Amino acid sequence: MASNGSSVLKMPEIKFTKLFINGSFVDSISGKTFETRDPRTGEVIAKVAEGDKQDVDLAVKAAREAFDYGKWPRKSGFARGRIMMKLADLIDEHQEELAILESLDSGKLFHHNKVMDIPGAANSVRYYAGAADKIHGETMKCSGEFQGYTLKEPIGVVGHIIPWNFPSIMFFAKVAPALAAGCTMIVKPAEQTPLTALYYANLAKEAGIPDGVLNVVTGFGSTAGAALCSHMNVDAISFTGSTEVGRLIMEASARSNLKPVSLELGGKSPLIIFNDADVNMAINVAKQAIFYNKGEICIAGSRVFVHEGIYDEFIKKITESLKDWVVGDPFDSNVNQGPQVDKKQFEKILQYIEYGKRDGATLLTGGKPCGKNGYFIEPTIFTDVKEDMVIARDEIFGPVMSLMKFKTIEEVIEKANNTIYGLAAGIITNDLNIANRVSRSIRAGIIWINCYTVFDQDCPYGGYKMSGFGRDLGLHALEKYLQEKTVITPIYGSPWL
Repeated sequence: MASNGSSVLKMPEIKFTKLFINGSFVDSISGKTFETRDPRTGEVIAKVAEGDKQDVDLAVKAAREAFDYGKWPRKSGFARGRIMMKLADLIDEHQEELAILESLDSGKLFHHNKVMDIPGAANSVRYYAGAADKIHGETMKCSGEFQGYTLKEPIGVVGHIIPWNFPSIMFFAKVAPALAAGCTMIVKPAEQTPLTALYYANLAKEAGIPDGVLNVVTGFGSTAGAALCSHMNVDAISFTGSTEVGRLIMEASARSNLKPVSLELGGKSPLIIFNDADVNMAINVAKQAIFYNKGEICIAGSRVFVHEGIYDEFIKKITESLKDWVVGDPFDSNVNQGPQVDKKQFEKILQYIEYGKRDGATLLTGGKPCGKNGYFIEPTIFTDVKEDMVIARDEIFGPVMSLMKFKTIEEVIEKANNTIYGLAAGIITNDLNIANRVSRSIRAGIIWINCYTVFDQDCPYGGYKMSGFGRDLGLHALEKYLQEKTVITPIYGSPWL
């Protein structure tokens, strides 16, 4: 049982803990399992099948046969879309149970899962269901007596490796466009958060997605993930996670069959607040940018640049505003921030806080664990941060804000771009000329003006530099799962070319 403000939620039975291969839940060949834990307490929720290379081989074989000989790639886009619409409806029907599982496994706020993440996952399926029958090639006029046209064909068997910070959103950001394109696939969810992925596999079968089209292999990146990336019968990999693992995936592709890879990787995103900004609004945006989802979000606005004219006021007001910030049980609707996903991430964040102190930054607020159990950390703000400090360079992936002062537009543009990453940025100003100039000057894949963490199914999302390449969301995401073929035929006796 868990309290949700005034109501009490009943914890669901954990129904699915086995691998999902070729339409069935099966034990791993080795018989091994691993534990998934509740970050509120550190206690074991369930033991989940631990897949490795042998299991990946079975899943790839099922996906390969489903692609080469099965119905899914050969159905019309309209027919695929109808089945996907049914899957979206099933997600809606199980919304509360899925939201509970997501919170239980990841520490994400239950009320956010229920009103945002799970409905967002269903709507992602609907968006790409609507796109499935609108995948078209082009007709070209050739210079001689020939005609040409292009076909957009599904790329084949796809491996999706998804992160633990947004398990449902990222599952369908990758699975939905791949299904719409006519691909078959293997999903390797993060070992920290496997439960909803297995649940979605069961709903996909119930919706009528044929066996072998969607397979889920739970396990660890170094075994199951590595086997998927190096497999000769996998035609493409889509990965969201760390830059370090992204390098390994590219290496695996190069050493195997040169499969195309799309990577959405780390970030160290700047939020720039100019002196004409409404300070109270800027504070709300800044808190959303770094403390949303306990800072476990790749676009986190962890480097906050505040103009010197409002810097002191900003510091005073943001410190005061955090007095009402509640860290606690994610099932409580009064809570603003739940626990970090696991002990490893919890300890990593605390270590970075120590680095900040060591390097001479001033700890303005927070910086300590919360409570006696679980993986809770206070929202933390450092001032007097220098660009060469570790906390200003590295992706921390936790509720740690680095505050820095600036004087001129030229200075802040240079500082904002002084990072190996280029995933996102935010600009707070009432001056349209400043907004236009700065948004065009920052090398990042998505820029928010007077807002932050605003996503839409129709807006493509991805990075520059070492934040990766390729795009999720929008119609752009379909391109990762399609190949373009040119067909040329002669024409005889035509009155025109």
